[in-house]
Amino acid sequence: MKEIYLDNSATTPLYPEVITLMNRVQELTFGNPSAMHEKGIAAEKLINAARRQVAHVLGVSGQEVVFTSGGTEANNLAICGGARRNRKRGNHLITTVFEHPSVLNCFRYLEREGFKVSYLPVNRSGLIDLEMLQYEITLATTLVSIMHVNNEIGTVLPLAAIGQVIKAKNPRTLFHVDAVQSFAKLPLDPERWQADLISCSSHKIHGPKGAGCLWIRKGTQLDPLFHGGGQEMGMRSGTENTTAIAGFGLAAQLSGSAQSDQAATMVALKNAFIKEIEKQGIAFSINGPNPENAAPQILSLAFSGFKAELLLHSLEEKNIYVSAGSACHSRHSKPSHVLKAIGLQDDLLNSSLRFSFSALNSLEDVTLAAHKTAETIRHLKTLINQ
Repeated sequence: MKEIYLDNSATTPLYPEVITLMNRVQELTFGNPSAMHEKGIAAEKLINAARRQVAHVLGVSGQEVVFTSGGTEANNLAICGGARRNRKRGNHLITTVFEHPSVLNCFRYLEREGFKVSYLPVNRSGLIDLEMLQYEITLATTLVSIMHVNNEIGTVLPLAAIGQVIKAKNPRTLFHVDAVQSFAKLPLDPERWQADLISCSSHKIHGPKGAGCLWIRKGTQLDPLFHGGGQEMGMRSGTENTTAIAGFGLAAQLSGSAQSDQAATMVALKNAFIKEIEKQGIAFSINGPNPENAAPQILSLAFSGFKAELLLHSLEEKNIYVSAGSACHSRHSKPSHVLKAIGLQDDLLNSSLRFSFSALNSLEDVTLAAHKTAETIRHLKTLINQ
């Protein structure tokens, strides 16, 4: 039975070109990038090339890009590093209630260090109240962290408007953006957003796991998380993962150069999935924003009366892979904090699946997956009614 993978917000399959490059790097360019001999210099050149590739997609200078082990570390470096470095100016921080766990858990940890955190609520579409944000910002607010795209329901936050509110109220407040779900998928505009820090990840764009980056606006001061040899401009000590970083750079180049076409493809796939479910006469509701206002790759649907976990494993038996929430949280079955934040009732909360697409999916496969989803729901309904 053919495998259909629709969990691309959790991770993506690697581009074949990335696999080829990484194999070549592992075999031939294995030197320590800090070494002064030819092998080390060759590895350093690969890292610098990847830095330029990633910076090009971000529209920033390569000198402002620090490589990390992934989005989680980038978020930790931005939030914990920014809060601690600027604590003499204030100990108040702001985020939203539906951020990724790698952001929320940073703030919870900082609360134990004595920081005060304001958690902004969101509406049914996952949007914050800008007037509430403005009200919460004070002279003691040193950092605000708000994601660009929500990983579970696909909300696209209006970052230009958010950045304007932040900087108008307190120009010294750092603005961090978790762009893990939008990097190389949607246009990013650090200048218009007035952002100071942006986190990105490799394995969401058909690159390898174990690589990510943090863009740090020139002049922004952070405390590093690691102390050692001073790699990555002193922001991330430790021998660089040359293989993963090279793969990240190529994945960024390939995804970034085809960004508009890939986004259009994913919108078409999402619409085709919805159309087929409707055609099959299956009742469902869309969680979060309307599809046309959401990120192109993410679709969260609630099938009232059916447990999400049962649906997920029933689809897995048909070689169709989807998600019941954020795979980055844990493997334990817990209600989604994102779906709770947008006010879903328990029935819908426990019956929601996330279908997330990539440009490597075909229209045929996505339509088949929707058909099989409808077939599975009809079969389960028959069993329930027996």
